[in-house]
Amino acid sequence: MPSNDTQQPRSIGVVITTYNSPAWLDKVLTGYENQTDKDFRVIVADDGSTDDTREVIEQFRKRGIVPLDHVWHEDKGFRKCEILNKAIRQTECDYLIFTDGDCIPEPDFIATHRHLAEPGYFLSGGYIKLTLPVSEKISDEDIRTGVIFDPEWLVANGQPKSHKLWKLSRSTLLRKVLNAVTPAAASWNGMNSSTWTRDLIAVNGFNEDMQYGGLDRELGERLWNFGHKSKQIRYSTVCLHLDHARGYSKPEIWAKNRAIRKAVKENRTFWAENGIEKKASSTDGWSSAGK
Repeated sequence: MPSNDTQQPRSIGVVITTYNSPAWLDKVLTGYENQTDKDFRVIVADDGSTDDTREVIEQFRKRGIVPLDHVWHEDKGFRKCEILNKAIRQTECDYLIFTDGDCIPEPDFIATHRHLAEPGYFLSGGYIKLTLPVSEKISDEDIRTGVIFDPEWLVANGQPKSHKLWKLSRSTLLRKVLNAVTPAAASWNGMNSSTWTRDLIAVNGFNEDMQYGGLDRELGERLWNFGHKSKQIRYSTVCLHLDHARGYSKPEIWAKNRAIRKAVKENRTFWAENGIEKKASSTDGWSSAGK
């Protein structure tokens, strides 16, 4: 069962998934250099990118502003869950934030996750999807000044006006109210979610049978089955999601993933048989059956 102690994270790692998007990753890493809370490390979980991505990472390493690990494996198709499990297995951080290499974090992103972290919970954060023209306009200087998190700047640069921009409100009270009243479930999403490393290991990490389409939700559903609760923070801190093509989305894969998630819900499964460890059960009594 999840721990019920009151400790706060000792060491935070931000796991950033990427695949051959060096220009977007450059913007994202600039966002992590611009955090108000500097006590964290970045773990790039790289699903087989070429040397262009490695060169971007090396440039940021040389600057030395943010400690940075690069976890990579060979490109053999979409294997996001495998590289995420590899990152979990290798890290010494006791608390992990998960996001993508196309999501620029607000300056208080780390600080907010640290402040709201609580044993027995995962945090479900928010994001705003940008249009491609706006995504392309964003410069390093725009990220460092934080102007991209001003709704007026986004609209002036072509982002459609929408209630979704309320996520960028500067009112702490309004954000708290919106978190409380939103009908959206506090589910695990790959752009902005976090929890304790020990609890990810307890459910055996990500299910490597899952491909694109619901793999993050499936992890959250198993954490719920494990006894975790989730905390809604979609208005507390957000990422700006840079636009890109999605050639890996296929109907037959979505159908397979939906069937896996259906079985997880019906059987109250929390242990991923094809996860960090490849055994169906452990000597501690974890198994593919839920509580």
